[in-house]
Amino acid sequence: MTTTTLPTGLTAGTWAIDTSHSQAAFTVRHAGIAKVRGTVAITEGTVTVGEDLVATSVTAILDPTTISTNDANRDGHLRSADFFEVEAHPTWTFVSTSVAGTATQATVTGDLTIHGVTREVELDVDFNGAATDPFGASRIGFSASTEISRKDFGLTWNAALETGGVLVSDKVKITLEVEAVAQA
Repeated sequence: MTTTTLPTGLTAGTWAIDTSHSQAAFTVRHAGIAKVRGTVAITEGTVTVGEDLVATSVTAILDPTTISTNDANRDGHLRSADFFEVEAHPTWTFVSTSVAGTATQATVTGDLTIHGVTREVELDVDFNGAATDPFGASRIGFSASTEISRKDFGLTWNAALETGGVLVSDKVKITLEVEAVAQA
């Protein structure tokens, strides 16, 4: 059953994404036989919680210069013109256009811009709860995931393999762990 009721513990207001406790991660198939995982920093963002889910919105900015796959050569290649061309496209953005779901699971639809290309994506979001930290700050947490086609964002570099197939898969799984702090 779909509802617009806010989850227990989630209160209306403006919540700033705590970038030191949040992470954007991705997974892509390499050579058809293994998964390569990486991260990119969320540099700022806001969750504006309305009186219900329909009146709720999310914005986030990510910094592709921070891409890390635990391999400096690969990271440099990802930042180059073959992939993300970070000098020409120094930020990625997400701006929600709708939020719908239940008290614990929601779908956040929005515009994701990577490499200067904007596409609509749907994030499957789980509300992980609310807490007050030892310093008195109210915090909320979410987990989210989606899958995109890198070709949809103009990311077409690849290399053919002798055995058939290509070096880098088109499909990229994205997962997010987001913690946000209530703003006064």
